[in-house]
Amino acid sequence: MDRQGVKQVCLALPAATLDHPWDPDHDAYKVGGKMFAVIGGMGAISFKVSDIAYEVLTQSGRARPAPYMARAKWINLDDPSDWPDDELAEHLRIAHGLIAAKLTKKVRRELGLD
Repeated sequence: MDRQGVKQVCLALPAATLDHPWDPDHDAYKVGGKMFAVIGGMGAISFKVSDIAYEVLTQSGRARPAPYMARAKWINLDDPSDWPDDELAEHLRIAHGLIAAKLTKKVRRELGLD
């Protein structure tokens, strides 16, 4: 999946937004103001995963711990086109859901996520 594909998948998720908090080359996808995925200027992507997925993906070598975000169970892919589009899209949907679930009930209700 290329950068445009990531954008299409992420922005189709409920209440998802696109931000550029560092510079125009870094796309940060957020829900309720909280990031769930980031794609950098060189095309690498990082996103939130479950604890189990983090262990499986990093130990198998399919992904590496995301710089600065590994402690929060984020993974990094140097080239998102190495993964099948449907599999990456599913991981992005899960990342969105994991972050949305941590929002307050009030924010989830305001965003129409409940």
